Amino acid sequence: MNKALILVVEDDNSVKNLITTTLKAHNYRYLSSQNGASAILEASSHNPDIVLLDLGLPDMDGVEVIRKIRTWSNMPIIVISARSEDTDKIEALDAGADDYLTKPFSVEELLARLRVTQRRLNMLRDETTAESSVFTNGKLRIDYAAGCAYLADKELHLTPIEYKLLCLLSRNVGKVLTHTFITQSIWGSSWENDIASLRVFMATLRKKIETDTDSPQYIQTHIGVGYRMLKVE
Repeated sequence: MNKALILVVEDDNSVKNLITTTLKAHNYRYLSSQNGASAILEASSHNPDIVLLDLGLPDMDGVEVIRKIRTWSNMPIIVISARSEDTDKIEALDAGADDYLTKPFSVEELLARLRVTQRRLNMLRDETTAESSVFTNGKLRIDYAAGCAYLADKELHLTPIEYKLLCLLSRNVGKVLTHTFITQSIWGSSWENDIASLRVFMATLRKKIETDTDSPQYIQTHIGVGYRMLKVE
C-alpha cells in the first residue's frame, strides 16, 4: 500500500529523530521542518497527506501555522505538544487541528493516530458528493440525500438537532470537534447555554445509537474539549 507523505514540524532534534525513525521503520514517506516559516513553505510546496506539528516553534506559535495552512488547505494536522492544558488543546483544535497528542507519547499511540487519520482520508477520498452519498460506519448508516439514519437497518427516530449532530460528527470521523465548533455549526453561536444544550442533545442521541452508553462505540467524549465519532471496523 502506498503510505502517506508526512510533514514533521519539530525543532527538538531528539523528538524529531524519534518521529522520523518511527515513520521510516513503518515505510512512511516524510519531510521535516524546524520552524513555522519552513513548515508553511513545505506544506504549500509538497502538499503532504498529514502534518505532525509541534506548537512551541522558535519563530512563531504552532497555532499560527495551523491558521495559515487552513487559509488554503484542509490537509489533516495532528498536534504533538508538551502543552497539556485543555485551553491549549481547544485553541489548537478550534484553529483547525484534527487531533492532539500530548508529549511524552508512545510510538504505538502515534502510529494509531496516523492510522485513524489515514482511514478518514481514504473515506473522504472515496466519497462522491456528500449530499448524494450514503455514510456507513459499523451498523450505523446515514442516507444524506433522504435525510434518514439507520442502525442495523432499523430507522432511527431523531429530532432535527440530533440528526444535524449525527451528520456533523459523521462527516468528521476520527476528528475531535470542540464544543465551540459544534455549537457554532448547529446553533450559530458558542454561548455557554448552548454548550449545556449540546450535552443534553448528545446524551439523547447516544441513547438512540449506542447499545451501551457506558461504553460508547460511536461517539467518544473528550472531557472539557468536545466529541469525536469513532470509526467502527
